[in-house]
Amino acid sequence: MHCVVTAGPTYESLDKVRRLTNFSTGRLGCELSLFLSLRDHKVTLLIGEQATYGGKRKAAQIEVFSTTADLHGRLEALSRQRVDALFHAAAVSDFTFGKTWLRSSGGKLIEVKSGKISTREGTLLAELIPTKKIIAELRPWFPQAHIVGWKYEVDGDRKSVLEAARKQIEECKTNACVANGPAYGKGFGLVRNGGELEDVADEVELFTRLEKLVGTKT
Repeated sequence: MHCVVTAGPTYESLDKVRRLTNFSTGRLGCELSLFLSLRDHKVTLLIGEQATYGGKRKAAQIEVFSTTADLHGRLEALSRQRVDALFHAAAVSDFTFGKTWLRSSGGKLIEVKSGKISTREGTLLAELIPTKKIIAELRPWFPQAHIVGWKYEVDGDRKSVLEAARKQIEECKTNACVANGPAYGKGFGLVRNGGELEDVADEVELFTRLEKLVGTKT
């Protein structure tokens, strides 16, 4: 199978030297790419340039992305190829920067535009705008592929994370979603598009079940 794996964080630029990103290391996606490659699948790995994972990156093709828009464009380009399975594990930034303002001593807000905003200018107010959800674009691009999303949550509990996973599947027309994070607790929850849940203890078991899942697409 031709499998596409996204891994690591996107970032958004405040100016030409400062960025907004997240703590994703890219480890899980890189390990999934390695697992699939060793199982003789053709793998295309899209990895964020800010990924800090130092382990082996093995894939037939490796592309490095930067911003959310860059990852969006690379996935859209891949839609021209045959893709059998797409594992969207990248941690896409939820927000990008809009306008930035300086608050004057009199309280007036003045918009700031600069290649490098000086700290000497004082306190800044930055507008954060939600980024476009890439996962919502995947089904039209890859109508025949088996698509698996991720739902990593910090707040809430296991029930709320699983509800969010099922909502993602319903809204984005994906085949499955992997639920994890502090709110979920130990291990992973593999949620299928019929709502069924499989509790998974560790990464090796998760990768094995994902390979089996995409081999029996519904």
